[in-house]
Amino acid sequence: MKSRMSEPLWTSQAVAEATGGKITGKWNVNGISIDSRRCQAGDLFFALSGPHHDGHDFVDAAISAGAVGAVVEHLVDGIAPGQQIIVDNVKEALWNLGKAARARVNCPIIAITGSAGKTGTKEALMEVLDRQGRAHASKKSYNNDIGVPLSLARMPENVDFSIFELGMNHAGELRALTKLVRPHVAIVTMVASAHREFFDHEEDIADAKAEIFEGLEGPAVAILNRDNRHYERLRDHAVAAGAEKIVAFGEHQDAQIRPLRTALGDTCSCIVADVQDVQLTYKIGMVGHHWILNSLAVLAAVKVLGADLGLAGLALAELSPLKGRGQRHRLYLDDGSMDSILLIDESYNANPASMKAAISALQHQPIEGRGRRIAVLGQMVELGENAPQFHADLLAPLRDAHLDQVYLYGKDMKYLFERLPSRMRGGYFTDLEALQVALHEDLRDGDVVMVKGSNASGMSRIVDYLLDRDRSTVDIAANG
Repeated sequence: MKSRMSEPLWTSQAVAEATGGKITGKWNVNGISIDSRRCQAGDLFFALSGPHHDGHDFVDAAISAGAVGAVVEHLVDGIAPGQQIIVDNVKEALWNLGKAARARVNCPIIAITGSAGKTGTKEALMEVLDRQGRAHASKKSYNNDIGVPLSLARMPENVDFSIFELGMNHAGELRALTKLVRPHVAIVTMVASAHREFFDHEEDIADAKAEIFEGLEGPAVAILNRDNRHYERLRDHAVAAGAEKIVAFGEHQDAQIRPLRTALGDTCSCIVADVQDVQLTYKIGMVGHHWILNSLAVLAAVKVLGADLGLAGLALAELSPLKGRGQRHRLYLDDGSMDSILLIDESYNANPASMKAAISALQHQPIEGRGRRIAVLGQMVELGENAPQFHADLLAPLRDAHLDQVYLYGKDMKYLFERLPSRMRGGYFTDLEALQVALHEDLRDGDVVMVKGSNASGMSRIVDYLLDRDRSTVDIAANG
């Protein structure tokens, strides 16, 4: 987002009015924080409480870090009363401030959900729209019942576009979030088997994702993946919810936004697309077929909003991978040689769909000399009683990608390991440290290593382990 304007984000009086809180002091707020460790000067700290902590215990740290005040349920000793806004419930106050933020803006609001690709699509759309006005978007993957109201509360009043990521793992969650955000445009990137622990069938996931349409306001546009097998189901939900327009993207011949020609490179993808009868040639600074689809969703939103497609194409070329979502590192081995490997960090999260997309992208990564393509895959969580089968089903994409070595971690990955051809078996581990050591010892010059798994599997520790043993890490930009 472009730099903050001179006017404050909120005043203490406005916060008190929006939250129903009591305040005696007068001060300006430049940011909103829920983590005392990340407070900056001018922030307002919300003292949220969880199962393992009480935010009131960190008010002093937040003020010491520069916060101008705190939203609390009772006065905190040692903090000036004038710096405290007293409310009945801090979480409810955050929701109310988010609601007030939404009510005071007059700009297009875009909401994005999906089983995979929602964060990447949100970041790409932010990059595109911020070139054409002042855009605001939720940070990182702030997409739950805390992250969404927090992202709203951080939204300045004078923005031209706002983009929000909405996530869920239970039915009903998106309904509350979308009614808070009240989007004009809702994007569903795709529906696949994620969070199956909480859903009996994939169709139930589609129904839960479709809750995003229930918050739509005029012009009420739904942007859907035409290639996804749940397209008709989602379309019907959108129409029933009052969507005035359905825009489809994908490779399907009936998609209004579709690729005509594509070329996958090792650090970028080149596309010629039909954007509702407008031909656009552009490059994405990202790798993989899934990123082509993400870019089509972005262009669909740009077209719907009446923004500039040419500027959008230029912005897409400058995208670069995020940490844990395809970020690349050139690592020089710590044995004193000049040998190097390419590490692709996909460790942020995983479900069957995103696993297959990452494996496919690795297939197109070129190697040199004696280098190998190596996948290091961690357990996928929240897949319910069918988890063993979902893990075993990764065999086909791994074989199709012709990978050289596969390292697996987590109890359900044993079902995949048992089916792997012997030539691909790097190893199966239930101890992360043992995997780290074995992988490190096996690496050789020219290897390309992709690490991916659910957050709970801790695969980011593999990435950190390798980075810590590098003699001079050099981040590789998406454009090479």
